[in-house]
Amino acid sequence: MAYLIEIKSLSASYENNVVLQNIDFKVNENDFIGVIGPNGGGKTTLLKVILGLIRPSAGSIVFNSDLISANTIGYLPQISTGDNNYPVTVTDVILSGMMIRKKIITRMSASDKKRAAEVIDELGLAAMAHSSLNELSGGQLQRVFLGRAIIGNPVLLLLDEPGNFVDSTFENDFYEKLKDLNKRMAILMVSHDIGMISSHVKSYACVNRNLRYHPSSEISNEQLLAYGCPIQLITHGEVPHTVLRSHSLDGR
Repeated sequence: MAYLIEIKSLSASYENNVVLQNIDFKVNENDFIGVIGPNGGGKTTLLKVILGLIRPSAGSIVFNSDLISANTIGYLPQISTGDNNYPVTVTDVILSGMMIRKKIITRMSASDKKRAAEVIDELGLAAMAHSSLNELSGGQLQRVFLGRAIIGNPVLLLLDEPGNFVDSTFENDFYEKLKDLNKRMAILMVSHDIGMISSHVKSYACVNRNLRYHPSSEISNEQLLAYGCPIQLITHGEVPHTVLRSHSLDGR
């Protein structure tokens, strides 16, 4: 399977604070990787380095130019309740995802609008296509921003805590949609909820300054501790939950 990006001996810092250190990591076609780890461990920084929003302090990222470029990466950042306070419609937001592919600011073409309509239908947003963001639930809002991320048919989709603000009613549907999208794009997803994503991802990257890759969707407490990821899996019946342990408990 061909690789999309290869990270070699990469480190990243904020001023003098090292967040990622000496990371080697590869994302291949059709991967669905769950990025897990404690708060402050460097998960979001990893995504931002891939996007070019943060310059690495050491090492490199190699893009497979035959398959991927900057405008073939979709990105769904963490959203907050303040992200629905703009006087724009669902269609406007999804269409804005096409701007990254345009070298100059221009009006949206008929083909752009047709593609937006396809995405709106695919994500079950047709009934609210002309609604303002402040009329939407958290789950609906998350689907709108997912639509913005995928309208350009990316080869790689980066997601940062996509489960935030997703209504429990729609949560499983949301992850099933990601699983469907994975048939045509690789996905790298930051999440604190291993219990929810474990039935959807194919592998894990445990990030806590360093990165340990686990090439399976099944992962144990012992493996997490061995990887330096202070997360504990707890199961009540058939429903797994996660607890992020304090860094101080691990001598970090």
